[in-house]
Amino acid sequence: MNFELPKIVVGVTDFARLMALAEASTKKSPAVAETLARELDRAKVKPDHKLASNIVKMGSELTYKTTNGEQRRVKLVYPCDADISTGKISILSPIGAALIGLSVGQSINWSTPGGSTHLLTIVSVTDDRDFTSRAAMENLAC
Repeated sequence: MNFELPKIVVGVTDFARLMALAEASTKKSPAVAETLARELDRAKVKPDHKLASNIVKMGSELTYKTTNGEQRRVKLVYPCDADISTGKISILSPIGAALIGLSVGQSINWSTPGGSTHLLTIVSVTDDRDFTSRAAMENLAC
């Protein structure tokens, strides 16, 4: 099945931090760092204050569904805050890199570590407007 990648939008602050994170992670996690950089390269970058609240950003809580109908609620975070048991997924995970910049209703193919492919569709996004400022103050992009 030939699937066209959806258009994505990223805020200027997330773009700068995530590009730096991808570059810094090339030795430790080359495949995911490359995937994240590729996603960011194709993103439309906008001023943070012009981003719609239905776009997946760093700190967003979102619900997605898979092709088999399973729904999951997660929060997209920096690697040092990741905890899959509490639903906090790292931007440096394959699924985290796939979700950044998507908006409600958009879908993307995602390959599991086991090699199966799923179509993920964004169902809802809750914006954490304070996340970016907290990340800057607390240096959460560890």
